[in-house]
Amino acid sequence: MHQSAPAGLSGLCRVTDHLYLSNGRAARDASQVTPNKITCIINVTETRSSSPAPPGVEEYIHIPVSDSPASPLCDHFDSVADQIQLVADVDGRTLVHCNAGVSRSAALCMAYLVKHCGVTLLEAHRWVKTCRPMVRPNNGFWKQLIQYEKKRRGCTSVRMVSSSMGEIPDIHEEEARNMTPL
Repeated sequence: MHQSAPAGLSGLCRVTDHLYLSNGRAARDASQVTPNKITCIINVTETRSSSPAPPGVEEYIHIPVSDSPASPLCDHFDSVADQIQLVADVDGRTLVHCNAGVSRSAALCMAYLVKHCGVTLLEAHRWVKTCRPMVRPNNGFWKQLIQYEKKRRGCTSVRMVSSSMGEIPDIHEEEARNMTPL
C-alpha cells in the first residue's frame, strides 16, 4: 500500500502513484497539476469549470453529481474506477476532485481502491484519510460504498449504525458518542 505525506488542506493529495485527490481550486491550479504530470481530470461537481484545463491534461471528464446523500454517486463507481485504471495502464495520472475534496471525490477514490487495489472499504477509507485527513463522504455515499463493497467482495467491512445524529458508518461511532451532549 502506497501512502504519502498529506499535502495540506488546499493541495493535491497523492493517493497512489497514479491517483490524486483535491478540491476544485487546486484542480484548476497549473502550478500544482502540471508538476504532478496529471493527464486526466475527473470533476465531480454540479457545474463544469469554465477555466481551461491546465497544460498536460489530455482528458477532462465532468460528472454532474451534487453532494447530497440522495445523489446516485454509485452509478459512477465502476466507470470512474475503470477510467483511473485505464489512465494508469498508459502511465498517466488522474486527479479526481469535487468542490472541497472531502465527500464525492473521496468516495470515488475509495471505490477505485476497492475495485482495482483489492482492499476492503475500511482499508480504502484509512488509505485515503492518510493522504487527505479531512475526507468524509456523506452518509448516503457511505451507504452506496457499503453496497458496492458487498457486490464486489461478497461482504462488508463497514456498516451503518444508529446514533444520536441518525444513521452513520460505524467508523464514526466513537466520534458521534463523544459529540452527544451529556
